[in-house]
Amino acid sequence: MIPKVRRPASRRMITLEVLANTAPSPAFRTITLGGPSLGDLEVAGGDQAVRLFFPRVGQDGLRMPTLDHEGWMAEVLLLPKSRRPWVRNYTVRRARPGEIDIEFALHDGDAPAAEWARRARPGDPAGIFDLGVSYLPPPGVAWQLLAGDESAVPAILAILESAADDLVAEVFLEVPSAADVRVVPAPPGVRVHWLPRPRPGRPGVLALETVVAADLPPGRAYAWVAGEAALATGVRRHLVRDRGWAKSDIAFLGYWRHGRSAPG
Repeated sequence: MIPKVRRPASRRMITLEVLANTAPSPAFRTITLGGPSLGDLEVAGGDQAVRLFFPRVGQDGLRMPTLDHEGWMAEVLLLPKSRRPWVRNYTVRRARPGEIDIEFALHDGDAPAAEWARRARPGDPAGIFDLGVSYLPPPGVAWQLLAGDESAVPAILAILESAADDLVAEVFLEVPSAADVRVVPAPPGVRVHWLPRPRPGRPGVLALETVVAADLPPGRAYAWVAGEAALATGVRRHLVRDRGWAKSDIAFLGYWRHGRSAPG
């Protein structure tokens, strides 16, 4: 489930620190990061993703890799867990001179990133490594379909905030509760459908069912779908099999899989 990605010409490890920790809604937390080396990040907009490095509970600092590109992973895995950082992929929600925001969906349970986001305080260390952009709509499409669960909300909101004024799109955002619905600054041709999830409910099911049942506009379109793996693959399968879309017009990303956590 890896779409085309546009990567920057040069990438390097960037060491930062927490500047602020805020809560835009009950199920989300925004960590603002900054530091002198942030100038090494080539801000690309859209769904620009980074590998985020952050310390484990009990570590008194952050051991960042010294190698760029593929070498960093072996370097991290060779470290004992007492010194090994957590590594997860996240979207740059917003970028301003000297600082960036990373927004976290606080899933139930004890996921390392969500726990770190809850406890992070100004001055805490963190680091990033640029992964590039996968939101790459081709020329000539009449409109766009953007859909995701709460894990994809930061990326989709970042896409909308950096979109051209003439964007035409249908947007489906599944969130844990009505309290997580927000006002979205978006071009006038964008319709945002917030989908508060009933409890109990498996993440991604409501968004998939809503897209399948939706009366979508005619014409060639581009879809960017992300979130729980079954949601991403389910929407793609529906668009190709039931609506006749070309596979090349669909970017789909399984950010996570229900019932599983990424290894540390």
